[in-house]
Amino acid sequence: MSKHLIVYTTKYGTTEKAAAIIKDNLPGAITCNLKKEKCPELENFDWIIIGGSIYAGRIQKELKKFCRQNLSLLLPKNLGLFICCMYDGEKAEKQFLEAFPEELRRTARVRAIFGGELSLDKINFLEKFVIKKFIGVKESVSRFQPQVIAEFARKIGE
Repeated sequence: MSKHLIVYTTKYGTTEKAAAIIKDNLPGAITCNLKKEKCPELENFDWIIIGGSIYAGRIQKELKKFCRQNLSLLLPKNLGLFICCMYDGEKAEKQFLEAFPEELRRTARVRAIFGGELSLDKINFLEKFVIKKFIGVKESVSRFQPQVIAEFARKIGE
């Protein structure tokens, strides 16, 4: 059985939800939230699945740092890459391209964009003000796609 490590960062919990769905579909998989814990040794895993959410147009700095610092260990691995974001189409693809180093994108066996969620009750006053005034969102929105996540995990498990 392959050993799977799911490395992620999350700001409001959407990526954590996605990581849990992946884990549920890959028996024995281990998750690592880079904002809360140190990752296990990458050498011990056959698959490394890396994902994060896009916030203000960027993926979290902890995930960028993880990819940069572990590039030589990640390149020979089976890789899965994903993002959670509110866009679809070309805008989502652009965010995906900017989220990960080109070397990882080129060698990743599985890639996906899972959609995202914007829960106004989870964000602070300033963020809420900016979102309402400049983006025009006045209520919570979910574009989260569990079926895409399950398919992503299925491809990894093959």
